[in-house]
Amino acid sequence: MLKSDATPARKAVSAPDGIPVPKDNKRTQVIAGFLRQVEPAGPGAEPAVVEGAVIDQTPSQGTTPTPQPAPSTVAARPAGEIELKLLVDAHRIADFDAAPVIAANARNKGVRKHLKSVYYDTPERALRRNGLSLRVRQIGARFVQTVKTEVADDPLRRGEWEASVPSLAPDLALAMPFIPEKLRGALQAHPLEAVFTADIHRHARMIDLPTGAVEVAFDQGQLTAGDRSLPVSEIELELKSGSASTIYEVALLLAEQGAVKPSIRSKSARGFDLAADLPPAARRPRKLRLDPSVTLDEAFATILRSCFLHLLQSLPAAEDGRDAEGVHQLRVSLRRLRSALDLMRSVGALSNLDALRSEAKWLAQALSAARDWDVFRLETLPAVATACPAVAGFDALGRAAARRQSDAYRGAHHALDDRRCAVFLIGLGHWIETRGWRNDVAAEDLGLLAEPAINFAQRILSEQHAKVLRRGRRFKSLTIEQLHRVRLATKRLRYLGEFLLPLYEDRKSARRFSRRLAGLQEQLGAFNDMAVTASLLEGLVAEPDSAIAAAAIAGWQARASVGVQPVLQGSWRDFTRARVPWSSQG
Repeated sequence: MLKSDATPARKAVSAPDGIPVPKDNKRTQVIAGFLRQVEPAGPGAEPAVVEGAVIDQTPSQGTTPTPQPAPSTVAARPAGEIELKLLVDAHRIADFDAAPVIAANARNKGVRKHLKSVYYDTPERALRRNGLSLRVRQIGARFVQTVKTEVADDPLRRGEWEASVPSLAPDLALAMPFIPEKLRGALQAHPLEAVFTADIHRHARMIDLPTGAVEVAFDQGQLTAGDRSLPVSEIELELKSGSASTIYEVALLLAEQGAVKPSIRSKSARGFDLAADLPPAARRPRKLRLDPSVTLDEAFATILRSCFLHLLQSLPAAEDGRDAEGVHQLRVSLRRLRSALDLMRSVGALSNLDALRSEAKWLAQALSAARDWDVFRLETLPAVATACPAVAGFDALGRAAARRQSDAYRGAHHALDDRRCAVFLIGLGHWIETRGWRNDVAAEDLGLLAEPAINFAQRILSEQHAKVLRRGRRFKSLTIEQLHRVRLATKRLRYLGEFLLPLYEDRKSARRFSRRLAGLQEQLGAFNDMAVTASLLEGLVAEPDSAIAAAAIAGWQARASVGVQPVLQGSWRDFTRARVPWSSQG
């Protein structure tokens, strides 16, 4: 158990004069996924030898020469890096190092490095709150300061700048050119403090496959913040040359050796959460940005990357389990993904869509019970218990619900730990990165991908909007089952709107329509939550001493459902009157 009273060491630092020394391969991370654009260091360039590294050039036993990627393959893509982390059991990392894909294709026995890093921020965490991080890393006798920053207008990019410094103390003057001006005053007024450290032993090996070259780094060590610590055991796969598909090929082959978990959560994010004793954050999806002139092919790629990024960002919080929002956001990300895959069906029969959608549905179903019990225990039960203090049995009902919730989370974690989940995620990343749908589209339909996405959006949104209106006819007299069908159609329109309405961002009607659509879905969702609560209560009425409390919740919700009707009808009326942004008058 981590202690909550740990205090990270503080260290005020002075900033000696100096000029930033950008490294030759300045990076910009582009996930989804796990792509980093870097300024070229020359085609096929070998990684620089690091001071303090132990290099073993002995060829691996059983190594057979493999063809180098064709120059045209390397030149066809911008110079860059694609990086994927695989979290693995520390006791199994040697097995992965000896995997057939490594043993048969490694150039030599690799490079061993001892990396010691200190991560800094202000006491108020000004850097972290603004999407930046600052660390100083010791590599042998060298000290390298690194500033990383997110780019506000592109959620998939990160900037990275490095400069040499004389010690593990940061040089704020060297970092200032890369710090937003609004933060500079705060950094100068509040001295930086050491928040946590990373002590990592890395064994890096280069492997060559016919499609490309990948650096495989086996990292083991720990992060330390005060008296708290967190072990690190992961494999970093970084593309050096060739096709982006290579990194996923390697990941899938490593997954055959044992349990792996794809991850994009940085050591920096883990360390700051460790220092604050917080669970991983569960993020909502970022708003999409689509230029109205974009092609359908590019729109598909942007939409899928957004879904994939949201999925990967939600995984750590769902696996951690301390924040119920983690499972919730993971389920939302899977629903968004399934909606995106359904959207692509409109282009034609795509052979891989059904398989990917099936896996997303499997994982979502494995999370469903955990989310239902989260809502019941954390929202429904406390609200009714507070409103009915004279009713007995709420404590007993809460304990029974907690047992059911615990069982549901065990089921969810079992699915997340399953190799099937890892293979699904890696395969999905491969399909998105290589735009595999191009290979699935029939030859006669390929031309559709080159057409403007806005034409496709107008047709799809019109069809789904009409479906919602049809299902909602005579809204006041709809049965519970009919309202459920309206809810499903509305939810699909909501996701389609998230994907395609950014094409109409310049129209005020797009924002008004989105708000009214969201309001309708929220009210229909509240109605559906009542039905879910009723099903959960059916399994709890037999629990000792809880029958009266269960009946109170059922009665409370029955009364609430009557009160919801006028609000729901008002939301429906507002929605039907909203001008659609994709019309010529939008």
